[in-house]
Amino acid sequence: MTIVVFWAGPFAPQQSAGVSLGELAADIAKSAARSVAGKPQPAPMAPARDIDDYLNIGVGVLAGIAIVIGVASIIRNEHKPAALSGIALGGLAVGFQLFAWTVMLVVGALLISSIIYALRDSLGDLFGGFFDG
Repeated sequence: MTIVVFWAGPFAPQQSAGVSLGELAADIAKSAARSVAGKPQPAPMAPARDIDDYLNIGVGVLAGIAIVIGVASIIRNEHKPAALSGIALGGLAVGFQLFAWTVMLVVGALLISSIIYALRDSLGDLFGGFFDG
């Protein structure tokens, strides 16, 4: 289920990457302008949950249950290969999710930093000469 969520998803409708990056760049510029003008930033809003969020939560819960049941069956001296395979499958599902999210966070940070670098002329001296070389 973990691999299906990452390879077949996202299942909820998504905007194109260009639109999302354009909105991110516009939000960064607006936030910088508000900071320079001394205006307060807007209050944070909770994002709406969609089917992809629920699938990710479900995968984590099922992986945790597999680990707990595997440990419980080892404690009860039940069939060891079945218990160890349950622990291994649950651990690999959690590990795959953590690895995939780590890779996505690194790529996202690189993308955001490249957008900020591309906007260095628009943002001016907001970053205190960080981009002057």
